[in-house]
Amino acid sequence: MYSAVLLLHSWLRWVALVTAIGTVLAAIRIQLPTDRGRADRWSLFAMATLDLQMLLGLLLYFALSPFTAEALKNFSAAMADSNLRFWAVEHITAMFGAVIAAHVGRALARNASTPAAHRRRLLIAFGLATVLMIVGIPWPGFANGRPLFRV
Repeated sequence: MYSAVLLLHSWLRWVALVTAIGTVLAAIRIQLPTDRGRADRWSLFAMATLDLQMLLGLLLYFALSPFTAEALKNFSAAMADSNLRFWAVEHITAMFGAVIAAHVGRALARNASTPAAHRRRLLIAFGLATVLMIVGIPWPGFANGRPLFRV
């Protein structure tokens, strides 16, 4: 079960990242009130992907991952180990921040009265979400690095 969920979580990160970037690019194109539809569709798909990604991540964090199981046994010792600290704190904090930014930004954008406000709110929220995702991904070559594409 761990391998299957990890594989799905690993591949879904690319969909989440692409949809967040797609939302930012669609928001850049908003000029008229009629332009909001494309950005709203991108943001909805990005949010749904982030939510699924978060659910899989929480399943890994609390039930399946040997890294977090070890970290949760002795949290103070995990803080001294940079690898365990990344999985126990840094990764999940960055990703929760991305999910929260996407949800709040989409809600604020939907309530915007002007295209400029809608655009600005989507750009800020999904730009921040994208940056947080990039920071939280375990890139190859780093101490906590993982393969870009698991097979």
